[in-house]
Amino acid sequence: MNNEKKVKLLSIICREFQAEGRYDLMLQGIGGANLERLCVEAARANLSGLRITSDFRFILTKWNREVELSPLHKALYILFLKHEEGIEFKRLRDYADELAEIYTPMCNRVSQQVISESVERLTNPLNNAVNEKCSRIKAAFAEHMDAYALRYYIIAGHTVKHINGSNKQWFERKKTIELPRELVEYM
Repeated sequence: MNNEKKVKLLSIICREFQAEGRYDLMLQGIGGANLERLCVEAARANLSGLRITSDFRFILTKWNREVELSPLHKALYILFLKHEEGIEFKRLRDYADELAEIYTPMCNRVSQQVISESVERLTNPLNNAVNEKCSRIKAAFAEHMDAYALRYYIIAGHTVKHINGSNKQWFERKKTIELPRELVEYM
């Protein structure tokens, strides 16, 4: 059966369940996890652009609202925007120079030593600072959107499973921002 026929069949079945008032059976057929993913996909159609201004303000263009974040939070966010492939938190130290390069222009009255210490603390795999920063970023974006759209704007993880030639396997736990990059505008 081709996809077009499958869509028609699914539509017919959903309408029948609706007519019978059997949303419970519709949910059972679709499954909770699939329903959650459908809501996230539906939110994708209504995402706002994100404009990062020359003075490092984060503006959600659809609503003309600013996402209030500290310079270090903004620098971390921009680092993850630049790395669509994702970054493992445990390897964040490999990006310390790039993070400092992003962060420095945001801190016009802060000494280089303070900047270096902030970046060191954030990229230290034994420190929880990066998780704290990601939680704050999530909270700042959550003030402007629902939970489904929020998934596109936060720094969140996905796991990639690797299997080499033997029976050994390992996992990469990369963190990414799912926001389509065509919605990001740098001024």
